[in-house]
Amino acid sequence: MSDSAYAVEARGLVKTFGDNVAVDGIDLTIPRGGIYGVLGPNGAGKTTAIRMLATLLRPDAGEARILGHDIFTEPKAVRERIALTGQFASLDEDLTGIENLMLLGRLLGFTKQDARRRGKDLLSAFGLAEAADRQVKKYSGGMRRRLDIAGSLIVTPDMMFLDEPTTGIDPRSRNQVWDIIRTLVAGGTTILLTTQYLEEADQLADRIAVIDHGRVIAEGTPGQLKSQVGAGALKLRLADPAQREEAAGVLERNLGSLVVREKDTAALTIRLGEGAGASPAMRALEEVGVAVETFSYGQPSLDEVFLALTGKPAETENDDASAASDSEKVA
Repeated sequence: MSDSAYAVEARGLVKTFGDNVAVDGIDLTIPRGGIYGVLGPNGAGKTTAIRMLATLLRPDAGEARILGHDIFTEPKAVRERIALTGQFASLDEDLTGIENLMLLGRLLGFTKQDARRRGKDLLSAFGLAEAADRQVKKYSGGMRRRLDIAGSLIVTPDMMFLDEPTTGIDPRSRNQVWDIIRTLVAGGTTILLTTQYLEEADQLADRIAVIDHGRVIAEGTPGQLKSQVGAGALKLRLADPAQREEAAGVLERNLGSLVVREKDTAALTIRLGEGAGASPAMRALEEVGVAVETFSYGQPSLDEVFLALTGKPAETENDDASAASDSEKVA
């Protein structure tokens, strides 16, 4: 076993598909243990980066080591210690849950008896024991996602790549997947997670890299990223929507930031800089007769951070994976 302290050490990774530069010199250093989140708008390069690190795509330039093993010269050693769950469930829908897991176990060298035993253990751990003999085509989206992750754990990996593991499933199933991810980390597995749900990154990730146009544009803990876009934000709702423009002018003069007019015609949001307080602005509104129905003050959300860094909201990941073709080179 390698004695590297890092799960991922990547420098200058580049991948192009024709004229499209999907990944343009990404650097990542991820310590072992915990959950590392990767965020980025649609087509930012997240999926391509993960596929290179998992040795499914050969980089055009750069270097990377996974758990101390070089992805170019030691791909077999990398694959023996990682698992990858992509955006779509890789299951045979005509087989039952236990049959899917047994098939994977047999492919990994388990005896039939051991494969069945491991499959039953995983189905029980993932809350799928009662559906073990049901065809996967009859599973809900959340059940399929849990079974897909279970299939990645026939042999418990030292590192797991999760590419948008909760896309398209209901909130209850999403929370169940979150619990599974936390359990994996508690057992010593390092997780690299891409997600389109900023709440998910906020809830799970110890550190986050924001990728845009194939480059890492920001990196840090959720708290550190939030601090980059201001100390906080003042959100208020006026009693009279007709006073919104007057209120916006008062806030901008007192706080020196631009006011965001929300879709709600009575609502305003303004970001506060370091050291700025909301109290003087609230008093100024009162002095000119603008009545405030409700207000709140808090740290910027990760959604606001994402928008400030990339200039666009998070979108469903159709990502750069569609740019990949059958002619891709596998490491």
